[in-house]
Formats: sequence, structure tokens, C-alpha cells
Amino acid sequence: MLFLGQHGFETLLEHELIADGLTVRENGPGWVGAEPLAGDEVPQSIDELCFPHLTLLAPHEIRGDSVNSLAGQLATYFLESLRGERIDAPWPCLFLETAEVTGLGRRTSAVEKAFYELLRKKLNRVAKLASPDAPRGPGPGRGLVVYFADFGRLFAGREFWRGGQRRMADDAAAPSRSYLKVEEAYIVLGREPTEGETVCDLGAAPGGWSYSAAKRGARVIALDNGPLKGGALNHPLIEHRLEDAFNFAPAEGQVFDWLFCDMVEEPNHVFENIITPWIARGWCRRFVVNLKFGRTDPFALLRDVRAAGSVLSTKVDGLRIRHLYHDREEFTLVGEVRA
Repeated sequence: MLFLGQHGFETLLEHELIADGLTVRENGPGWVGAEPLAGDEVPQSIDELCFPHLTLLAPHEIRGDSVNSLAGQLATYFLESLRGERIDAPWPCLFLETAEVTGLGRRTSAVEKAFYELLRKKLNRVAKLASPDAPRGPGPGRGLVVYFADFGRLFAGREFWRGGQRRMADDAAAPSRSYLKVEEAYIVLGREPTEGETVCDLGAAPGGWSYSAAKRGARVIALDNGPLKGGALNHPLIEHRLEDAFNFAPAEGQVFDWLFCDMVEEPNHVFENIITPWIARGWCRRFVVNLKFGRTDPFALLRDVRAAGSVLSTKVDGLRIRHLYHDREEFTLVGEVRA
């Protein structure tokens, strides 16, 4: 199995896989290879893993010293894997490369072009249906993923699992890059704020998350003693309150559709004093929360928030904890609070 994650976090990705019972074979910038399970078995916990963005479940390794050699072997592998299979709809065909290898992007593009030329000669209809985009959201997928570990080495796989992470497009009016995190989190959750819904954004400044919800028509209460900026400043759907997020409580009987929280605070403090009371008391219906683990053992933090008696274990459906494409030393938590 080949697990792809964010470059710079390979050690944490490897640690997570070992803790999940997998045997790590090797790693590189942004990827970790682990021994496969018996047959085509998928780990039951694969949707609970934080650090993998994309996982090739049964990768086929290809080595070659030229573009034509790699493309030819790849085309042979793909065509043989298609025996008995009919493709009548668009299918994902992703060409990716490891980070920190100068010029590898050009090699990847050259092999991709040569591969498509070979595929068009054999199965032009299938080639026309290929899509360079992965399906949105977490879950299994089938198509072709090609990952370049180096100039002469690639891994190809038909079956893959998506964590839901992906690079998001920026918005010139967004007050900060944190806007990208909440946009990405909606995809992991499978839902986003809609017109008329209510959002409480704790620690909102400079307002990236509030702006994201308001641009969709949601009404936002943004709590922070700091100023809002950009598209969040004076937005008609955003009410900015100069209050301490830790001291705020909704009015009697008030339930927000969304809780947002992205504060640079000690993560256990945020979990115990914001996440736990908000969920336990039913103050929100769903949530997007970031926990910063920069000065904390991330795996101890994960064990604490996922403990059997934790509010996330007893009162939340669809919990996903992810290290997003746009995250740094932090986890993003999303879920739906049980009625």
C-alpha cells in the first residue's frame, strides 16, 4: 500500500500507520510505503487515519530509464488490468509526483503525454473519458493513479482511497489563508453552510471562516477582540462581537447550525472548554474545529479526543479528523452532533 500525505509530515504519517498495525517498508518526501494486507483487504480504520491524503491500495511498481520505457510499461499494466472491464463513464486518471525532486514535474508530464498517446491508439474511447480530477470527498475510488517517486520509478494503482483533502482555490476577498482550510473541511464533511443557516465563529479574526460562510448566505456571529478584515469587514451577514470566545454561551434554547473554531490556543484547553460543552449541551448541529498540535504530542491528543468517554465518541456522527492539504501543525475536526 502506498500512502500519500503532505510533504514534511512523513514521520507523523509513518507513526500513524505503525500505530494502526501496518508494517512500513520505506518512505520518501510526502509518501510512505507499507506492507499490503491479505488479498485486497482494506484496513477497517482507513477512514479514521489523519495524515494520508490518498492511498493506493495495491500499487504496481514500474522502473525505467526513459520516458518511453515508463509510459510503455504503464500502458501495458493499465490495459491488462482492464480485461473484462467496460468503461462507459468518466474515470479519474491522476498523475502525481513526490515533492523536492527538481524537474520531476516535467518527467511526470512527459510520461503522462506518452501514456495517453499509447492509450488512444489502443482504446481511444477510454482515453477520451479520462479525467484529471479526483472525485470530491472521502471514500474509495477506481481509475488510475500514477505516483512518481523519482525519475525512473513510479507506482501505479487502479484502486485507491481518498481522505478528502485537496488543494482549494483562493478568493481575493478572503481575509487570510485560513479561509482555504474551512473550504477544504466542507469537502471532508460532505456539507457546507447554506443560505439562512446560522454560524458561530469563535476566535474569528481576521474573518476567513466567517467570510466563507457568509458568502454562501449563512448568518454569522463572529467573536474575537481582534479586527475583521477583507471580505469579512462590514459584511451584512456577519455580526462582529468583541468578546472572549471562551466566555461565550448561546442564549437559552439557541442552537447554531455550525460551530467554527480556529484559535491559536493549547489544544486540550480548546477541546475541554469549547468543543466539549458546545457538543454536550447541543449548542450546535455540526462543527469545523482546528486543534493545534505544534507543542503537543499529536497522537496523545488524538487518543484523548477519541477516548471511549469523549464527547466526540458519544455524541457525534460522521466524525473525521484530518491533516488537511492547507493545514500546518494542526488537525481539522468535522462532524454532525446527534439530535
